[in-house]
Amino acid sequence: MTSLSRRSLMGGCAAGAMLAVTASTGARASAGTADPVALQAAISDLSHPPATSAQLRVGDQGTHWYGTAGVSDIRSGHALYGDDRFRAGSVTKAFVATVVLQLWARHRVDLDAPIGRYLRDLLPSSSARITVTQLLNHTSGLPDHQGLPDLSTPEAVLRHRGDRWTPQELVRTVTHSPLKFPPGTKQEYRGINYVLLALLIEELTGRHYGEAIKSLILRPLNLTRTLLPGDDPHLHGPHVHGYLRMTDKSLQDITTYEQSSSWGEGELISSADDLFRFQEALFSGVLLPPEAMSHLFALPPASVHMVDGSPARYSMGLQTATVNGVTFWGKTGDTYGYRTRMFATRDLRLRFVLSYTPTPLAASEDMINRVVTLLTT
Repeated sequence: MTSLSRRSLMGGCAAGAMLAVTASTGARASAGTADPVALQAAISDLSHPPATSAQLRVGDQGTHWYGTAGVSDIRSGHALYGDDRFRAGSVTKAFVATVVLQLWARHRVDLDAPIGRYLRDLLPSSSARITVTQLLNHTSGLPDHQGLPDLSTPEAVLRHRGDRWTPQELVRTVTHSPLKFPPGTKQEYRGINYVLLALLIEELTGRHYGEAIKSLILRPLNLTRTLLPGDDPHLHGPHVHGYLRMTDKSLQDITTYEQSSSWGEGELISSADDLFRFQEALFSGVLLPPEAMSHLFALPPASVHMVDGSPARYSMGLQTATVNGVTFWGKTGDTYGYRTRMFATRDLRLRFVLSYTPTPLAASEDMINRVVTLLTT
């Protein structure tokens, strides 16, 4: 469904994948129209792509199904559970966008205002004119990064797993070149847009953006397994381990990872249960008033296309895809060793959260493709 910005730093973010064979817990409940046995088979194929675990929660016409495959830790052999924590990658952006829209609904920010009005002296004058909306829907035209490490091999990922970045350092990597296109004329998915939006939240609220998310989303929804880790590179309590296959075929645990390289746009830690509840609250209007909901699901004008010429597919915090005539909205998330897919129809009649742990540095999307095909045919 999408390709992630800063791929050299954070890995890809697409939606569509499958899983393969190993131990699993069976269905917990019967899905509405999807076959629970087929859904279990779809996530139990942990060879396509290679993965150590998968879990899927489905809501289908009011009924729920949950299944798992593999183990949360290959050393202990522990089973997976719906409240196990994992790294959710760019699903972070849906939380950031929700807070920005909440602040807009409270007249704290003007979506049509240039970001330079709020974040002074951070960007060159050409970039400072980019509006808040253009950051939210990835039409900013910000230039490519310069000065990021080359993470094109799994060994390089391990070497740089402890690198620490400040958000200001990340922003400076896109200040050395002209804009790629006039803001608002094209769409290109870029994580740096949300680094700036997280800084905007901090400027408007006077506190860390993670604290704002905690206050405005996590506490009201009682999402006790979701957090922004700050300087802590570890996962605590029951959690799913992520692994990376080296070029010599060995498997390295990549669970502990300094997340400042994805500050503001990809560092969320959550669980399948929490994301399922967040999805329901967001789509049903619990978190946003109607006027903000219209922005959440609004794509750019029809004249705006992705840089590759395909139709624009990102709204303010979400992305959309139509499969077999069914239109989904949601968010993908990728970080090393983890992949998350959180999608639903606008009316919530069909929705799912898929989280799995692929081991290749660049894994195919077979698993999500299998799951979505089952849910839409």
